[in-house]
Amino acid sequence: MISDEDKERVRQATDIVQLVGETVELRQRGREFWGCCPFHHEKTPSFKVDPATGLWHCFGACSEGGDVFKYVMKRENLSFPDSIRYLADRAGIELSEDKSGARGPRKNRLIEALTLADDYYHTMLMRGRGEGPAAARAYLAGRGFGSDVCRRWHLGYAPGRGSLVSYLRGKCYSPKELIAANLAVERSGRLADWFYDRAMFPIHDEQGRTIAFGGRILRPANNAPKYLNTRDTTIFNKGKHLFAYDRAKETMAATGTAIVCEGYTDVIAMHEAGFTNAVAALGTAFRIDHIWLMERQRVSRIICMFDGDEAGQRAAERAVQFIDKTSASMVCVVLPNGQDPMEFLSSHDAAAMQAQLDAAVPLMDFVFTKRLAGYDLSAPGRRVKALDEMAQLLAPLKNSVLLDEYATQLADALGMDVAETKRVIREKPVKESEPEARERRREGAARTTAPSMAPVAAAPYLGDEDDYAPVPDDYVPADAYDGGGAPVAAAPTNATSFSVSRMLSGDERMQVAVERELLSMLAAMPDEVRPYADRLADVMWADARHEGMAWAMLATPEGTAPADVVAAATAVEPDAPQILSSGRVVSSPGMDAREKVAFLVDSVELYSCKRRVREAKARLRQAGDTGGEDAEALFEQATALQKRINALTKKLSAVVEQ
Repeated sequence: MISDEDKERVRQATDIVQLVGETVELRQRGREFWGCCPFHHEKTPSFKVDPATGLWHCFGACSEGGDVFKYVMKRENLSFPDSIRYLADRAGIELSEDKSGARGPRKNRLIEALTLADDYYHTMLMRGRGEGPAAARAYLAGRGFGSDVCRRWHLGYAPGRGSLVSYLRGKCYSPKELIAANLAVERSGRLADWFYDRAMFPIHDEQGRTIAFGGRILRPANNAPKYLNTRDTTIFNKGKHLFAYDRAKETMAATGTAIVCEGYTDVIAMHEAGFTNAVAALGTAFRIDHIWLMERQRVSRIICMFDGDEAGQRAAERAVQFIDKTSASMVCVVLPNGQDPMEFLSSHDAAAMQAQLDAAVPLMDFVFTKRLAGYDLSAPGRRVKALDEMAQLLAPLKNSVLLDEYATQLADALGMDVAETKRVIREKPVKESEPEARERRREGAARTTAPSMAPVAAAPYLGDEDDYAPVPDDYVPADAYDGGGAPVAAAPTNATSFSVSRMLSGDERMQVAVERELLSMLAAMPDEVRPYADRLADVMWADARHEGMAWAMLATPEGTAPADVVAAATAVEPDAPQILSSGRVVSSPGMDAREKVAFLVDSVELYSCKRRVREAKARLRQAGDTGGEDAEALFEQATALQKRINALTKKLSAVVEQ
């Protein structure tokens, strides 16, 4: 398809040092240039470029090497012929390709047609008369985009009704070319415009050439999507291009930071406010190819600006899977009051936006905080269910070196055993996201169907690999009473309850057991427990139902009969009789009732303090290097709690030894 002569012309016109130097920091050593390999992560340069031979090679982990064409194939994910065309475009060389094969329209013809369409749409917006162009101008003006902005971004209006087809046919473009560029579609044997009655946003390649469009509907119509984008073509792939990348790449390279927004108007608003390193995905979910595209500009920090709505939360969760696939740090900003960047900038200046960007939090911390805030974690069973659902989120990282860090963070947040948390995560299959599934179905991709990531009922692991069953919200494992040397006796266990309860941390299991023992004492001898009400007020209860029952029983008058105390607990918690009957009220050897109550209160406080310390340490890890007053306060809190733990441990040990 491409002659050897053309291939050599392209090779001779390409400076390999300049080509590689666009994305790799090279340093000269003698006649050669060295840098860190762009195809795998490394800290010590092992990537060599030899300008004399025009060859490159990595002496590190990937051991890749080749000429300029192989480099472009790797960097841009192109076929060999397309790598030649890519470099020919850079060098301004017109290839005389053999057209005897069944190739389809030449790329330069498609780009020319798209450029003419861009001009046509822009002219219709700026000079068009009638209801359609007026509606487009009103829509853009309502977003703060006056005529100057429309000119700078070459925004447009697509009237439809075959007007673009007619215009381009008059410029000698064939139906095959218009369809190949996705400017037109064949309907009922006739050629029709692909975009109809929409505000148009041109999409450019890295060199600034028009390769696609995004169209925003102006008047709602039945089954019409809000945004319609150019389908994938021979010159455009929505999963590999970013809106405004051609404008943003220089600032990305200069600052080392990229800002990823969710929409075209958000990107334009950001650029107009001076944030010229902003880009957006093109009608598809954020993908690893987008990250690699930004990494070519030596980006070390990617700020994801997701909308504050549910869709923005889902977008953030989808982006989590890429955290371990890039050397760039991924952070997240959610603007206040659910605003998007365009809305925020309409009422705030650039300094206010910069303050929001400066306050960006690590992506995983944001996702954890938002997701966990939606769970009721008041009972152990609910925490087990939360673990099951959160494990699906972390499943793409099951083989990552980052799993230990995130599994520990999740276990600390839920009061779970770290090893069990890792096991649950590793057992989760990595599922295809719903947006990807929809896109795959829409594009008709010929590959095996993967399960959708639609919400499913939580089903924690209960036994064998294929044995799954739902866990009640109020589930408390029977072997929570397994003391392992603790001052309370073990209750009967079974295999199923053990499978679930082992997910809980040891402190969580023991606190549940001690709480129930104390509640049983409170039901049988309420007046013995009343003096400890102030201490119990400071306890971080492992089960919120236990706390409600405790205060209902303590609220009864002195001298109340045990049956009436149980009735008070049952009034606030229907399962109170079952819970209260699970404790032992007989005195332990060497302890009278009063001593045992004191022992149980000390034990509850001990485990409560341990859980509080774990929580404080988790928040300190999350704070990382940011430090500040919050970190100092957390450190002081953890130190004070640890002192109390030491005192209680010493006191309880002395009692046990007696």
